[in-house]
Amino acid sequence: MKNIICVLAITACLLVSCNPKKEKEAVAPKRPNIVFIMSDDHAYQAISAYDTSLIETPNIDRIAKMGMLFTNASVTNSICAPSRAVILTGKHSHINGKIDNHFPFDTTNVTFPQILKKAGYQTAMFGKLHFGNNPKGFDQFKILPGQGAYYNPDFITKNEGKINVKGYVTDIITDMTLDWLEKERNPEDPFLLMYLHKAPHRSWLMAERHMEEFTNRTFREPATLFDDYATRPAAEEAEMSILKHLSWTGDNKIYPETIDAMNEPEIGIDKLRFEHSVGRMDSVQFANFKSSYDKVNADFKDNYPSLSEEDKMRWRYQRYMQDYLGTIKSVDENVGRVLDYLEENDLMENTIIVYTSDQGFYLGEHGWFDKRFVYDESFKTPLLVAWPQKVAPGTTSDEMVQNLDFAQTFLEAAGVEQPTDMQGESLLPILTGKMEDWNREAVYYHYYEYPAEHMVNRHYAIVSKEYKLIHYYFDQDYWELIDRKKDPKELKNVYDDPAYADVREKLHKELAAMREKYGDNDALDQKYINTFMDDVEKNGIFGVNKKKLESIIEKRKADKE
Repeated sequence: MKNIICVLAITACLLVSCNPKKEKEAVAPKRPNIVFIMSDDHAYQAISAYDTSLIETPNIDRIAKMGMLFTNASVTNSICAPSRAVILTGKHSHINGKIDNHFPFDTTNVTFPQILKKAGYQTAMFGKLHFGNNPKGFDQFKILPGQGAYYNPDFITKNEGKINVKGYVTDIITDMTLDWLEKERNPEDPFLLMYLHKAPHRSWLMAERHMEEFTNRTFREPATLFDDYATRPAAEEAEMSILKHLSWTGDNKIYPETIDAMNEPEIGIDKLRFEHSVGRMDSVQFANFKSSYDKVNADFKDNYPSLSEEDKMRWRYQRYMQDYLGTIKSVDENVGRVLDYLEENDLMENTIIVYTSDQGFYLGEHGWFDKRFVYDESFKTPLLVAWPQKVAPGTTSDEMVQNLDFAQTFLEAAGVEQPTDMQGESLLPILTGKMEDWNREAVYYHYYEYPAEHMVNRHYAIVSKEYKLIHYYFDQDYWELIDRKKDPKELKNVYDDPAYADVREKLHKELAAMREKYGDNDALDQKYINTFMDDVEKNGIFGVNKKKLESIIEKRKADKE
């Protein structure tokens, strides 16, 4: 009898081991969860994993300690909605059609969340999408309409319609995210969670709990705060100067009645920006705001009469930094809340965690705020990626990677086939140390939104670790060559320097090949110019230098004739 039992047991074991389905189930790797964290306009200089001189961000830094910090990550088009479209589609702006903030996103585009959902991923999005009210491919979403508000914001939701939530937006987005993880997530399925912050987008309003601390802090000035833009005409024309183009009320939080008493010029839209943001506060929130900003206004009134133009620049820079960095403080705190939840609920082990921004931002470099240019502070973007057991902790990469690459990275990690029309490259070879499968030497950049707010000329560029070759076109037509190694602050255009003749020739060939590879060309550039200008001439546009716009329109009419 014992012999019969042994024979039956051995037979059963053999049957199990020879069953292909059982064997596959035993060894098939579990597909990773994906937590994609993105803030709006978060400069890499304002993350202490990159630079400790402005602010400490211990929770965001945790991601770098767990995984990899990218020091040469960049965007393809440094402006909010187009950047998000590139991330979702894995295609350059000229292919997905969302070249600027002006025209709507083409919803026939297929996005990587749609593909992951179809492949069995549970999907959710909370926070700022910036375009569209009904994002495709999500089981759940609660998103801010447009730019959204810092205090007591409205949300567009999948199941409840439009709702209003009391509180501070960074905290609220995190509450929604954690609530979904705790109550709606199906533990049996892998998930894609897009956790998207409004902060630190203009006009910067920090949480009440940080106002007293940050309005009393002083920050170091960048070396190029007083850049004269010599040899860079497009930089000289741009309208994003901290001194000249920040608003006193909406941005610097000087009360409208205070600025009126100083006889400083302030257009109505700037006062409306102040009223729109601060006016959303309830009585308690506003009282806390005033307890800190009354002191700011008093300081301004006391010092204003003696301020030179240089003094005003320095004063406004400090005000800008106080508010901008104050909003990041709450972002870091709330990223910590999400990381803590993942750890406490055993979700960290098989989860890809990404922290990034839709682009970089100028924190006084070149005297600027905002973004748009291919110069580093807006072209480069923070990118920190953790994936325990797959990405070695505490590693750094200086490879030329872009937001164009995110879609393919997530799809490959999930074992999902990538559409052939996506244009990026999966970052898994870099993340997992298989560098023999990575060979990119340079990336492509193209900015379109001109003439428009901030008046940054249209330009495209090829960027390697050593150089940038930039072509400004349409209103201005000239080239810049930046030596990134010798001129890291990007102050000198060496395009006409004979010493760079060979470099210039080589980069021109590589740029032409790159434009062909990605399907970009002069005819397409002209098509987008014509479409934009036809709409501007018909419907007008906000935030443009009117004299400059009229000059462009007249020249365009003359060219047509």
